[in-house]
Amino acid sequence: MQGQNPQIPDIEIVEVSPRDGLQNESQLFSTDQKLHLINAAIDAGVKRIEVASFVHPKRVPQMADAEAVCAGLSQREDVTYIGLVLNQRGLDRAIAAGVDEAGCVVSASDGFGQNNQGQSSQESVDIASAMIEKARAAGLAANVTISVAFGCPFDGEVSSQRVVKMAKTLAQAKPHEIAIADTIGVANPWQVTDLINAVKKEIPNMPLRMHFHNTRNTGIANAYAAAKAGVQTLDSSIGGIGGCPFAPAATGNIPTEDLLYMLERAGVQTGLDLEKINQTAKWLSETMQRPVPGMVSKAGGFPK
Repeated sequence: MQGQNPQIPDIEIVEVSPRDGLQNESQLFSTDQKLHLINAAIDAGVKRIEVASFVHPKRVPQMADAEAVCAGLSQREDVTYIGLVLNQRGLDRAIAAGVDEAGCVVSASDGFGQNNQGQSSQESVDIASAMIEKARAAGLAANVTISVAFGCPFDGEVSSQRVVKMAKTLAQAKPHEIAIADTIGVANPWQVTDLINAVKKEIPNMPLRMHFHNTRNTGIANAYAAAKAGVQTLDSSIGGIGGCPFAPAATGNIPTEDLLYMLERAGVQTGLDLEKINQTAKWLSETMQRPVPGMVSKAGGFPK
């Protein structure tokens, strides 16, 4: 029997496989393969999608063709293309490439900030705040993600008070959304609920997005906790591929198909087609010549 949960409204899923999904893969995907992935996600109903990261190609070789990918995107009024930017140079490239939305990133710890961006935590907040304002002046929407918000691979524990303080400061730059990321997959559902409630108390009118990794098999449970706490936008990656090149063992985003199955069976609307997402996960598996982490693409949806 299909369960219903009227407490959870419709959920927007932001597809991150073309960026966060591929960036940690040693097998380089061609521009055409990336565009195939993006178009397949859109065909399945995705309306917001991370298409590239504007970083130095020596740091993340998979993203070396960011401009070429953007040049090949179909122009659609109903789809928002997001480009990840870590500094002013990256933002300039994203603006020139014509993305719809700039995704800025700050670090909740100094250790991760230095390894990922060459910035301290405070420097990342200052730089992101300036980039948000510059993106908005250029006509782009701008969001900002607080990375390693639940724990850092270099500095260990990250206090929730620190994350809340960062969110309040970033809100002053007026991003259209703040994302909170479990970059290395260490969070648990109770911690997720508490942090969301603490952030919402301080900046109640700021839309929140959550980004979870399934490194320790808690990602889907954390997504459920976030939805129950009132977050209406969740990141996921087709097949569950992905990870951060600068965080040891930070493997696997939550699989879009697994998240979609859970929400659908609870009666929560996402606008995505599970069967088409499953087909794309299988294409990824064939292309990479290995199984993807996602479970529902292997098992299929609910038996008919």
